[in-house]
Amino acid sequence: MSGRVIIASVKLWPARAVLLCLGLLLAVCTLPGSVSAVEPDATARNEPKRVLMLHSFGREFRPWSEYARSIELEFERQSPWPLDIQEHTLLTARFNGPGPEAPFVEYLASLYQGEPPDIVLSVGAPAARFVQRYRGKLFPNTPMVLTVVEQRMVNRFDLTDNDAVVAVRNDFLAAFENILQVLPDTKAIAVVIGASPLEKFWADEVKRELKPLEGRLVLTWYSDLSFDEILKRASTLPPHTVLFWGLMSVDATGIVHEGDIALRNLHAVANAPIFSYQEPFFGGSTVGGPMHSVAETSAKTVSAAIRILGGEKPANVKYDPIGFAPPKYDWRELQRWGISESRLPPGSEVLFREAPLWEMYRWQMLLIAAVILVQAGLISGLLHERRRRQIAEIESRQRLAELAHVNRYSAVGELTTSIAHELNQPLGSILTNAETAELMLKAASPDINEIRQILADIRRDDQRASEVIRRLRSVLKKTPFEIQDIELNETVREAIGLVTAVADGRRITLTYMPVLADLHVRGDPVQLQQVVLNLIINAMDAISDAGTGKREVSVSTLRAGNQAEIRVADTGPGIDAADLANVFNPFFTTKPEGMGMGLAIAKTIIEAHHGTIAASYQPAGGALFTIRLPIIR
Repeated sequence: MSGRVIIASVKLWPARAVLLCLGLLLAVCTLPGSVSAVEPDATARNEPKRVLMLHSFGREFRPWSEYARSIELEFERQSPWPLDIQEHTLLTARFNGPGPEAPFVEYLASLYQGEPPDIVLSVGAPAARFVQRYRGKLFPNTPMVLTVVEQRMVNRFDLTDNDAVVAVRNDFLAAFENILQVLPDTKAIAVVIGASPLEKFWADEVKRELKPLEGRLVLTWYSDLSFDEILKRASTLPPHTVLFWGLMSVDATGIVHEGDIALRNLHAVANAPIFSYQEPFFGGSTVGGPMHSVAETSAKTVSAAIRILGGEKPANVKYDPIGFAPPKYDWRELQRWGISESRLPPGSEVLFREAPLWEMYRWQMLLIAAVILVQAGLISGLLHERRRRQIAEIESRQRLAELAHVNRYSAVGELTTSIAHELNQPLGSILTNAETAELMLKAASPDINEIRQILADIRRDDQRASEVIRRLRSVLKKTPFEIQDIELNETVREAIGLVTAVADGRRITLTYMPVLADLHVRGDPVQLQQVVLNLIINAMDAISDAGTGKREVSVSTLRAGNQAEIRVADTGPGIDAADLANVFNPFFTTKPEGMGMGLAIAKTIIEAHHGTIAASYQPAGGALFTIRLPIIR
């Protein structure tokens, strides 16, 4: 019996050993660091997860398109696996009278036959209703996430343990009360909403939720209008009216409208501000307010999908319906419609605020300001310098006038003998004629005709003496530098008249040859006469110092193009070639008793008249001085 027991024991040992080995192997497999546990996870991470995203209206149909894009970006950020996102669109939701869905169901069934997706995401209420309705035929065992669906549109009775819901909650009363807060004078609100079955449902919901505002607001509904008619009415709204953008996918005529394009067209013509509760329409067309947050909804949607793809049971992934995010507003629309920021709710965020010009173009404005300051400094300096130059020019002319006046006195001093001779002759003639007339009047029968001739001679001599005194006074008078139109030939002739007697007394022939045409220039006649006098006196001094020989001074005027010339030539010894460059320098003289200021003053006067003066040596002997002045056109 004991041998049987041993045999039994021997026979049972292999079975127990096998069980022991299996237990050890199981324990090893469950260790965190075991190789067999790592291998399947690495393989799973390398296999892509197929995600079917079903759109309600279209891939580019706002607001759902913005949610879909945000979900895809969030998947890329959070997913530990490579993803194969496949998108399809339920087009029947875009029509007023939905057509049969069977063809689309058959298309999806054939597409995923034998290889269903790892998860299904429905975006929007129509897509959620569709996948719930055809779950058994299409994806009976595939987990689903119903997202961007309003809680009232979720069919709770058809939900299974394989479903997760990321719902939103619309609070239309809060949206409209926000309008009344930021625009308290609002009397009417025009609600823009489409005519699809979904949009009709929401029109009724809005009406039901806004019953507390009855009597305070006049609500106008555009759901039974074509979009063209909506645009016409929106452009002529009465004052204190607001537009509320609900949704416009299909208008009353059955025309499909992509939400963003339709809203932009409305914004372009509307004469009233536009509000909406959808964030995808914010930023360029609507004022703002409390809205659904795309980022928050997308983040929760992706979080639910990743938890489910990681093995968590969908029924355990639960979120409360997502309400409106804190209000935010478009600064540009606030400015356009004159909405004060003080009326915004506490905690509001103002976006798209345009920075002041100083902040936008700080460096450019600093550079411009620096350039302006530099230019202002330069201009101020130039104006100050110009003012100083003007003052200096005025003072220079005053000094020139004073110096010229002194020079004229000096020149007239040299003419004293000639002037006395010119005055003595007419005065002596006047005295002789007067005495003769007295004797004739004492006679018994005076000759009246003879007396008449004597009186005429007296008048002539008196005028001759007066003319000498007038010329002398005109030369000696102290006047400021005055520019006027003068006839040059006559001005030169008067100057020559003052020195004719001096030339006769020195036995010098003084000739004057004026040009036949008038020479009109702008200048000071007294100072120009002074220049001519200085040149003639210098010429006569040079001839007197030369002794015997031809003694002649010739003065002539002529026209050379647009300039008038005065030439003073003499038959004296001339000017040495070495001295030609210095004759007009102050204090340069070849006279033993000269001061060397006559020609320097003459040059200064001519240059003040915008003219030139030059000296040269004549081939036949003697010096030639040439004055050029611009002629008046």
